[in-house]
Amino acid sequence: MLLAVDVGNTDTVFGLYQSGDWEYIWRTRSLVEENESHYESRLRLHFLEAGLWYGDVETVVLSSVVPALTPVILKTLRAMFGDEVVVVGPDIFPELNIAIDHPHEIGADLIANAVAVMSRYNQHCVVVDFGTALTFTTVSKDRQILGVAILPGLVTAVKALFANTAQLPEVPLQLPATAIGKNTTEAIQAGILLGYEGLVKSLLQRIRAELGGECIAVATGGLSSIIDTLEGEFVEIDRLLTLDGLRIIGERVRA
Repeated sequence: MLLAVDVGNTDTVFGLYQSGDWEYIWRTRSLVEENESHYESRLRLHFLEAGLWYGDVETVVLSSVVPALTPVILKTLRAMFGDEVVVVGPDIFPELNIAIDHPHEIGADLIANAVAVMSRYNQHCVVVDFGTALTFTTVSKDRQILGVAILPGLVTAVKALFANTAQLPEVPLQLPATAIGKNTTEAIQAGILLGYEGLVKSLLQRIRAELGGECIAVATGGLSSIIDTLEGEFVEIDRLLTLDGLRIIGERVRA
């Protein structure tokens, strides 16, 4: 049994992998004000409700993009599963070359995404991760992370608009039927969702042009299916891509 833990800016995801599948996926808010006992009690409860014994977990892999939470979650995992937790960093997977200026600045989740796609595809690939941030990670066919583009995610953009304008409400993320909004909700949906549709297409077009035109794209993240008009841009939409990359890393390190 393998436990993959992905600490994100909004949520922390726990994925339990056994018998060739992700049998359980648990989410909890990433709260920097909480201590180890909070996360340990949540995780123990998940195992109890699933009828599982955490002592059966053989490999634990941790990815975190929240520095303040990393030691808290790591201490929690070590208390439950022992000290041999695999912590993802730029040197964790020797087969992947991180060809950027400062490799230690890249998010551990983006490393996991890169490992996942390079294990599936033998060609240039862009991983578009629709999370708190919207990221484009370009991975070459010879197993290099060539670089990343980062911008605010969909929810982040909506919340920023809501927080910084007096008259604009927070709206649901639903693709509108028209770009010409007839009310405030439709106007925001048109601006954010249709605007991001064009943004994603434009960035993918530029990345592909810089790579000579041959480059596939894979989408992941909790909001990867919100803009369904983008489906044709991707060879695959896999919300569990990050967890799968963590699994591959864990199996490689423990082999």
